[in-house]
Amino acid sequence: MTFRATVLTLYPEMFPGPLGISLAGKALTAGTWSLEARNIRDHGSGAHRTVDDTPAGGGPGMVMRADVLANAIDAALDEDDPRPRLLMSPRGTPLTQKMVRDLAVGPGALIVCGRFEGVDERVIEGRNLTEISIGDYVLSGGEIAAMVLIDACVRLLPGVMGVAASGTDESFETGLLEYPHYTRPQEWEGRTVPDVLTSGHHKLIANWRASEAERLTRMLRPDLWAAAKKRAGTGPSEKP
Repeated sequence: MTFRATVLTLYPEMFPGPLGISLAGKALTAGTWSLEARNIRDHGSGAHRTVDDTPAGGGPGMVMRADVLANAIDAALDEDDPRPRLLMSPRGTPLTQKMVRDLAVGPGALIVCGRFEGVDERVIEGRNLTEISIGDYVLSGGEIAAMVLIDACVRLLPGVMGVAASGTDESFETGLLEYPHYTRPQEWEGRTVPDVLTSGHHKLIANWRASEAERLTRMLRPDLWAAAKKRAGTGPSEKP
């Protein structure tokens, strides 16, 4: 099964963009996944293909019309298309690694990229769009956010990464941040690679990495640490 990403956007020329290079680009060329960027303006109203209008109730900016966007969604999907329908939105559910992993084992997604002040609420309800956010900030549009989501999914597809463990032995997969990495040279500007990593003792290395992952999570992401402790049933640590 090929992971299929269909993106609805006012700027299809932005795609594939960074998704066309490196791991994602190689996998795209190999047919491991597919990408279709469709122009919402093709379904715009009137001679000028208008896609937006002034907000009901007044206020600044413009709002993407429900009828136009609904027509674009309907044209992009077959009647029995099982893919989730996503809307990149700053008010959406925060994107997590678990969500990405769940999407990556599915058939793909239809991803709507909003613009202007937002999207008419009726099309969100009428077409069952699930709102997804990549962070607590506002972008000019949903395209970059869509790329983030797609890249996060594609790298987990079978065969995309050279080493299977690369997708599981990293930040957020276990609820913790990833341990520090080192490579050659052994010494750089007075800083050395920790001796345990060159000891050849695999159990000691694994224990060191687990300890460092916990230390970094406590220090840098106390929210993740508290959640991890809660899952383990031991309660949050009092020390950062």
